[in-house]
Amino acid sequence: MITQSVHIMTIRGIRVGVHYSWLIIFFLVTFSLTGQFALQHPDWRPSERVILAVATSLLFFGCILLHELAHSLVAQAKRIPVRSITLFVFGGVAQIGREPDRPLTEFQIAIAGPIASVILGLGFGVMADLADAYALHLAALAGWLTSINLFIALFNLVPGFPLDGGRIFRAVMWAITGSFARATQIASRSGQTVGFAMIIGGAAIAFTGYWVNGLWIAFIGWFLLDAAQHSSLQVTMRSALSGLVAQDIMTRDCPAVSGRLSLAELVEDHILKTGQRCFVIADEGRLDGLITLHQIKTVPRDRWPHTALSNVMTPLARLHVVAPDTPILKVLEVMEAGDVNQVPVVSDHRLVGMISRDHVLGVLYARMELGRQSA
Repeated sequence: MITQSVHIMTIRGIRVGVHYSWLIIFFLVTFSLTGQFALQHPDWRPSERVILAVATSLLFFGCILLHELAHSLVAQAKRIPVRSITLFVFGGVAQIGREPDRPLTEFQIAIAGPIASVILGLGFGVMADLADAYALHLAALAGWLTSINLFIALFNLVPGFPLDGGRIFRAVMWAITGSFARATQIASRSGQTVGFAMIIGGAAIAFTGYWVNGLWIAFIGWFLLDAAQHSSLQVTMRSALSGLVAQDIMTRDCPAVSGRLSLAELVEDHILKTGQRCFVIADEGRLDGLITLHQIKTVPRDRWPHTALSNVMTPLARLHVVAPDTPILKVLEVMEAGDVNQVPVVSDHRLVGMISRDHVLGVLYARMELGRQSA
């Protein structure tokens, strides 16, 4: 759900980015802290308050990053790949490559974040106590970070999916029911309930005059509601595709051309006549590579007649391929991990079919509409 982020660093192979919406909460937190410091320390100069507020806001988001990093490091320890961590308007989100394979793993990954926030809160609490007598600026900074980290830990333990507490709740339900899908549906409903409650509560608070706090609570509730509904839909989709393998839905008459063709010949004789945007390069049935319309457009048009497909294609060694018996859910993971829209189905180094993201979605919608879901 979080896209369009700016890459700022990489930690243990995890891409860390900042979404543009992060600027909203950064400004709000800084503005709020500036006013809070003015009330607590009216003798401070305005520049002191602003500088301290900015420093506190940056450290706050550093704490959010450590919270998400705790989730990610535990996931990596459990051999679950982590693609990225993104800071955005509601804090942060870590994107893992696949779901945990058992309830205990889910619990360990989920609880790591709140534990990290509690440790940070206690650490800043000690710092605030030590600095209180001789460094008021540091004490003010550490005092706020103490309370906010403990609040983050407590709030994330609310059993509303996809909060950490909701994931812990899902792990418990998973252990009880023995079904990941059933547990996710239950946890998603709890998340929707929490989301609705926050929207109603936020609206009530707004009508009492505290409109900023009320709207913010309602906004967070709307986000939780949307995320919980999205998670429920994902489980329905996974259930609909469960049991299918690549050879069940692959296209067997996928367009294959020789690598000796020029780009001009491919465009004139194939793309413009068929509308196909992706072709496999195969000679005598053996897969050599893949070429897409995007790759063709990277070559200047005047060089098309003199450029062979074999010089532009993505070679087999760099392709994301699957076997005929690969589960469709795994195929989708391969597409997501490789950021590709189609994958060749290969057996004994020979092309036997092709699967596109659009094709998988078409099968998914048909099965969902007809109610063909696995129990």
